Amino acid sequence: MKKFTIERAPAPVWMRTLLPIIAIPVTFLLTSIIILMAGANPFTAYYNFLIAPLASKSSAIEVLVKSTPLLLTGAAVAFAFKGGYWNIGAEGQLYAGAIAAAFVGTILVDVPPIIGIPAMIIGGFIGGLLWALPSAILKVKLGVDEVVTTLLMNSIVLNVTSFLLNGPWRNPVSMWPQSPEIQPGTMFPQLLPRTRLHFGIIVAVLVILITWFVINRTSFGLKMRAIGLSKEGARFAGIKVNKTMLTVALISGGIAGLAGAGEVAGIHFHLIDAISDGLGYSGIIIATLGGLNPFGVGLASLFIGLIDTGAQTVSRVMGVPVYLGDVVQSTLLLVTLSLFVLQNYRIRRVK
Repeated sequence: MKKFTIERAPAPVWMRTLLPIIAIPVTFLLTSIIILMAGANPFTAYYNFLIAPLASKSSAIEVLVKSTPLLLTGAAVAFAFKGGYWNIGAEGQLYAGAIAAAFVGTILVDVPPIIGIPAMIIGGFIGGLLWALPSAILKVKLGVDEVVTTLLMNSIVLNVTSFLLNGPWRNPVSMWPQSPEIQPGTMFPQLLPRTRLHFGIIVAVLVILITWFVINRTSFGLKMRAIGLSKEGARFAGIKVNKTMLTVALISGGIAGLAGAGEVAGIHFHLIDAISDGLGYSGIIIATLGGLNPFGVGLASLFIGLIDTGAQTVSRVMGVPVYLGDVVQSTLLLVTLSLFVLQNYRIRRVK
């Protein structure tokens, strides 16, 4: 009698590369059931998700605009995960970077852009780095699970933001909860006239290139990859695990903080409560879909940016909730994670 057994056997490298690509049609197949339940045609919905946003110049540019912060949050999460640090706090670090950028942008009066723009970038990076610091210290000094602490730090910074916007930064004239406008010299320049595409996308691309170089072409990158594979093995090889992990965590937080600085300096020009619509959490999806590879993160960011833009088109054309885009993203994360787990097993027939 023939039987089947499940055994552990890692998938070949080429299969691991294909997994994120396979996850996309599987996700579309699963979410088509939800679309049908909403009374819409799945083929029409996915046309508006994937094709319609690229059909015009303005909507295609908007895809790039939405992809800009996603490139940074995805790179932040991928960098941390690659070094064995499970940073779930990119959302909070983005807000911290936005707060720091809003502060820097209001105090630098009458400065030229050559000073104001680098100051905003540095301020956003330091803001995200400092917000990542408590969780990183708790991890390396006390062994506290960083998944819990980074997630809790997200809630704390939201309350800090609300306090600032409803307190010292509240507009005294309109009483609207937003910070004062940043100075003109600290605003990111627009790359194309009459669009929202700004200098932040250049910063994001540079971050992708730099993180790839650090991970794959430096001794520090070798150490962090070794820690990501096995902390005990890295420690046995003489790598200072805690020091390296602390550095990884802080750099990751700084990169996420750049996303917040870009939203302040390039889009809103002041701090608002809803400056992030889950961009930090989307970074987890992007890092996973991109296989923790910076270039993969770049492609995944563009794809998620396309989904975000298409969700508004689907809602407007078909009358379905705009949150359908969030459902697609969440399902994509679950499918991708499932495939990455299943790649380590195979079904074998035995006699």
